Amino acid sequence: MEQQYGICRVSVAHLRTEPSDRAELSSQLLFGEHVEILEKTERWWLVRTAYDGYEAWMDFRQLTEITLAQYIANHDCEDMVPLAVSNTLIDAEGTAYYLSPGSYLPNYEDGFCRLNEQKYEVLFTPHRADITLAGLLPAAMFFLNVPYLWGGRMLFGIDCSGFVQIVFKLNGIRLKRDASQQAEEGELVSFLPEVLLGDLAFFDNEDGKITHVGMMINPQEIIHASGKVRIDPIDGQGIYNAELGKYTHKLRIIKRYTT
Repeated sequence: MEQQYGICRVSVAHLRTEPSDRAELSSQLLFGEHVEILEKTERWWLVRTAYDGYEAWMDFRQLTEITLAQYIANHDCEDMVPLAVSNTLIDAEGTAYYLSPGSYLPNYEDGFCRLNEQKYEVLFTPHRADITLAGLLPAAMFFLNVPYLWGGRMLFGIDCSGFVQIVFKLNGIRLKRDASQQAEEGELVSFLPEVLLGDLAFFDNEDGKITHVGMMINPQEIIHASGKVRIDPIDGQGIYNAELGKYTHKLRIIKRYTT
């Protein structure tokens, strides 16, 4: 198949492991995020996300096809949806789209963004990321109490790796999608007392596979998505959940992605 490309035209599109509505939710595509189209069936398209290289199936009706030049240009999209609940776009027909923080606003100019010929009025001030530690904690705290959702990357449902990915995206730092992939990047922090705000802690299961990630607030506290986005104490053994009265995640490694 000749190379083809698309961009998400709905607030949130579900990415699935198989071409079926019944298939497992593996991730989500936010408005304005773009993909390479790898395979097409009657309704489902296999795509590779430009942001993190994630491959999954999605309903093609949630995409607008774009050219290679548009696909490449969107790599450098600087305008994003900010940390707020009521981020609204108005399309040419006057209907509203409500966007989650971290979504892109392609071709933003003079209060409008565009997907091909479709024009949307932006009823908020776009966010532009600066690579700084100072923005990580406010971004993380904005998602506090958001419910856990396997595969989620949005305000009303998010998983552990999706949570840290979006927090870092809003601060200009690109992370892979899954915790095990994120753990392969960054610089190792040798000891818990050396932890800085924004370091990521990774946790493994009984088989030694990394299955969970959270962002360190300080050497004693972590914010992570487990049941909901929450703050828990952490020590050399792992995360301690006071509500349950036990350790819930076993600490494996800590990585640093900022300087």
